Amino acid sequence: MTAAAPTTPTDNRRRAYWLKTLHEWHWVSSAMCLIGMVLFSVTGFTLNHAGQIEAKPAVTSQHAKLDPALQTALESRVALIKADKASKGKAPAPAELQSWVQKQFAVDIAGREAEWSDDEVYLSLPRPGGDAWLRVSLTDGEAEYERTDRGWLSYFNDLHKGRNTGAAWSWFIDIFAAATLVFSITGLFILKMHAGNRPLTWPMVGMGLVIPVLLALLFIH
Repeated sequence: MTAAAPTTPTDNRRRAYWLKTLHEWHWVSSAMCLIGMVLFSVTGFTLNHAGQIEAKPAVTSQHAKLDPALQTALESRVALIKADKASKGKAPAPAELQSWVQKQFAVDIAGREAEWSDDEVYLSLPRPGGDAWLRVSLTDGEAEYERTDRGWLSYFNDLHKGRNTGAAWSWFIDIFAAATLVFSITGLFILKMHAGNRPLTWPMVGMGLVIPVLLALLFIH
């Protein structure tokens, strides 16, 4: 049986360098992920028990009437949108309608795509934790805005799923996922470097793999 080669000072320095580097990457990524991991852990639990944790939606409705000049402008715009076959009856709300809606209902519809028909303009306005829609009648100028609020729990659940959260939150989820991978992978290498003095390291890591695999094979059909 060949004896293991003795550890040299160079080997010790190299090991110390990599261990220090891994620890630095590990604590920085863990600090970046800390709040996000708490949020995603708590909402993972609430989503898993969504049937037991019920929320009562609160619905509010507001009404207003278009100015005659704005109603005429929207009627003219319908003709232009219908003439453009590529639009398929959909186009962003014009600036004058955006301004009017902001003034009447305190709702920002900038950049939102509306569905245009001969009798109405309709905007679906989904958001985290609720829903909303705006309907503007082109026959009598009546406008109705309805908002459904399902509460803070539903709001955070939707953040977890990235539902109706927009591009900025989507970027956050991607960056958070990358940071979590760095946190996990550096943690794995740190475990490897300490495993010689901690006999339970690899059995515990193995359990983290075996338990969910067994649950999936035995209880998920």
